[in-house]
Amino acid sequence: MPLEMNREVFVTCAVTGSGATQDKSSHVPRSPRQIADSAIDAARAGAAIVHCHVRDPDTGAPSRRLDLYREVTDRIRASDVDVVLNLTAGMGGDIVFGGTETPLPPVKGTDMVGATERMAHIAVCLPEICTLDCGTMNFAEADYVMTNTPSMLRAMGAMMTALGVRPEIEAFDTGHLWFAKQLVAEGVLTGPALVQLCMGVPWGAPDDLNTLMAMVNNVPDDWTFSAFALGRHQMPYVAASVLAGGHVRVGLEDNLMLGRGQLATNAQLVERAVTIIENLGARVLSPAEVRRRLSLTKRVPVLA
Repeated sequence: MPLEMNREVFVTCAVTGSGATQDKSSHVPRSPRQIADSAIDAARAGAAIVHCHVRDPDTGAPSRRLDLYREVTDRIRASDVDVVLNLTAGMGGDIVFGGTETPLPPVKGTDMVGATERMAHIAVCLPEICTLDCGTMNFAEADYVMTNTPSMLRAMGAMMTALGVRPEIEAFDTGHLWFAKQLVAEGVLTGPALVQLCMGVPWGAPDDLNTLMAMVNNVPDDWTFSAFALGRHQMPYVAASVLAGGHVRVGLEDNLMLGRGQLATNAQLVERAVTIIENLGARVLSPAEVRRRLSLTKRVPVLA
């Protein structure tokens, strides 16, 4: 397909994620205050959207605690800095099998709950966007499977639609895009959809450019997509996604480094991405412009 560079780009900052990065960098935020402050700093640096997980404030381990999501949400919304809030709905779909000879029962690390529980914080906090991981995948570790069955995705997608929260379809391979199109065709999700192409996550789509373009070519023309890659490929993918016609995601969920031996903050990663986008001749969109383009409704804090 011919190159169709995107000239008006929004930046998403993935603030903390759920990976075991909390002890690898002091910049990875743990507490709700730290997560919110880092998100606000990223917004000041040019991120129109912040994508947030929560962590146990003491250990840094990933969490689904509703009180933590509520505090992060309200701190961001109470700030004088405008930003679109995107909360993960990917937690609660983790199965760790017991090994090749005794796979069942699942072992420590398993966190597999029902659709309503996975969506509980979304129903209370009502972010403008939440993620929908549109498939099951062997996810890096030997016996860990990120589990999202068709029936689970239909149930969660229907809840998002009923709540008026815009799903961001996270696609880790082309089959995930195939099923996302099926969800729109069935009316579970409303089109045109919003997609995040997740590149280089073992063992999904590799982060080479041929695979990126295969993913892009499977996104319907009227959908909106972003793309990202992990680690040292994060910044090259800022340029790659813009050149392929998409938007951009950076942040400490996907990469801890600004350069060799230099740990990054979220704001620094966003600043670097903004520089790359502008040097390509594109313009970075504001949160208000993103809301208009994606038909989002800005919400007030949950707590007074």
